[in-house]
Amino acid sequence: MPEGTSNDRLVSLDVFRGMTIAGMVLVNNPGTWSTIYGPLKHADWHGITPTDYVFPFFLFIVGVAIPIAFSKRIAAGITRDVYYKIFTRSLLIFALGLVMSAIPFFNFNDTTIPYAVKILIMLGYSAAMFFYLWDKAKVALIVAIVTAGIVTMFWLAGYVVVPYNVGTMRIPGVLQRIAVCYLIVSIIYLHTSWRQQALIGAALLLGYWLLMTVIPVPGCEVTTIDDKACNLAAWLDRTIITEAHMWRSAKVFDPEGILSTIPALVTCLSGVLTGTWLNRKSDGFSRLPDKNSEGVSLTAKVETASGLFFAGTIALAIGWSWSLVFPLNKALWTSSYVIYTTGLALLTLAVCYWLIDIKQMKWWTKPFVIFGVNALALFIFSGIFARLLGMIRVASHEAGKEISFQQWIFDNFFLSWAEPINASLAYAVTFILFWLFLMWLLYRKNIFIKV
Repeated sequence: MPEGTSNDRLVSLDVFRGMTIAGMVLVNNPGTWSTIYGPLKHADWHGITPTDYVFPFFLFIVGVAIPIAFSKRIAAGITRDVYYKIFTRSLLIFALGLVMSAIPFFNFNDTTIPYAVKILIMLGYSAAMFFYLWDKAKVALIVAIVTAGIVTMFWLAGYVVVPYNVGTMRIPGVLQRIAVCYLIVSIIYLHTSWRQQALIGAALLLGYWLLMTVIPVPGCEVTTIDDKACNLAAWLDRTIITEAHMWRSAKVFDPEGILSTIPALVTCLSGVLTGTWLNRKSDGFSRLPDKNSEGVSLTAKVETASGLFFAGTIALAIGWSWSLVFPLNKALWTSSYVIYTTGLALLTLAVCYWLIDIKQMKWWTKPFVIFGVNALALFIFSGIFARLLGMIRVASHEAGKEISFQQWIFDNFFLSWAEPINASLAYAVTFILFWLFLMWLLYRKNIFIKV
């Protein structure tokens, strides 16, 4: 994900990022979706759970990193290279979101290539992506060509290869929304002051509230955000994106749809405002030594933490108050949801900063630092791996039919000794620990995947 350079890294921000991405992977990979503890599920519609904090936290963190990454470049003068990097980075992140859902570029179970080879092919394409993101473009190209050659060889040998159906590809998604928000918010940051950014954010939130509560939806007797289908955001998704390219589980709306990206921009913009403020209070937040005395440095740090706590509490109160008339809703990314989750993000960052930079309590941070510095790699490759486990089919003597390899693992190694809800949680925890080990290997080798 977009972030500052290694020299600009803030440990508190890395830990916050690591906690967030770990939470995202955890809630996305239960042992079974039929039995999950309430806090690990999204709210069905209105309302909020801890799971609903994760994505806005990540967008907020992306925003915080923008001033850290661009402040030096702005001081040196905005050039074409700055815009080039913004646009290419955004396009790459958007493309990665699409590629994640398309790999291995053929229908896995309808293609008759042997299972072991299909798995090898999927791993091959994933490896090519990894090398590309690791700035090993030549190696990535070779791996991709060899992998494509294996597919072609089996196709020429008479095996059925059913191409991936682009006509049903989901266009919106988590990385796609991050890409759009990063692109627009970065440009806003380059050309506006913090006061103008605050006004733009307020205008977008108020405008979205107006759009969602005033404009009637064609074909609906009553337009209301209480209905998953008869609200403007859902109607626009069905009309422009079309149901073939939307999230299949929702059917009538997409949680990363077009109109709801407007308030999502403000989540990212709130991170920019936070990052700008933290840059200006660099005596308290950066890793640079204070020029005066340790006492002044500690005072500045306490003031920084206090400011984050104060702003977070105010935002939380405003978001909750607004929710009384414009409910908290993650799927619609309502304006109240933006303010409320921004408040929670500020408070979480404040707690991380207080514990790590002021109290120097760092014994617990290492796993989250490991996740935080390779958040992009964790999200992409854990997602592909989870899909692979769901694609592989194995025989089940108990079920009397084929089941996914993921279900087989869950049934045999978790459900065999724990109640379903605890087994589901244990599987999710094991999944994230497995990826902690893999990310630790990258961390140990100083391999950091970023765009």
